[in-house]
Amino acid sequence: MLRKAVAVIVLVPLAIVIIAFAVANRQTVTMSFDPFSAGEPAASLTLPLFALLIVVLIVGVIIGGMASWLRQGRWRSSARRFERELQRLRDKLAAFESSAAPQANASLQANPPERLRLRPPAR
Repeated sequence: MLRKAVAVIVLVPLAIVIIAFAVANRQTVTMSFDPFSAGEPAASLTLPLFALLIVVLIVGVIIGGMASWLRQGRWRSSARRFERELQRLRDKLAAFESSAAPQANASLQANPPERLRLRPPAR
């Protein structure tokens, strides 16, 4: 619940700022991919400024997410290895408990434990 409230508190003002930015920056710009010819670029793209900045923002988020995912690969592989080991140990424990349960019940029925006798407290 708190996470949703924080998301709304952050995302609503961010959306308002992005919409205001888009309305204020509707002029078209030319983005050139040719560093050698400024006048007649071989590869260029003409689009509104807000669209260019939003595309650059999205590409940055994707690149940052991929970098984070790649850096956490070591932790994900460790977690998978520990999960496999935990499952193997649980299987061993279940097998041990199932084999030990009949033996324990049989020994308790043959030799019941002695009664516990407590002394009265000393005064």
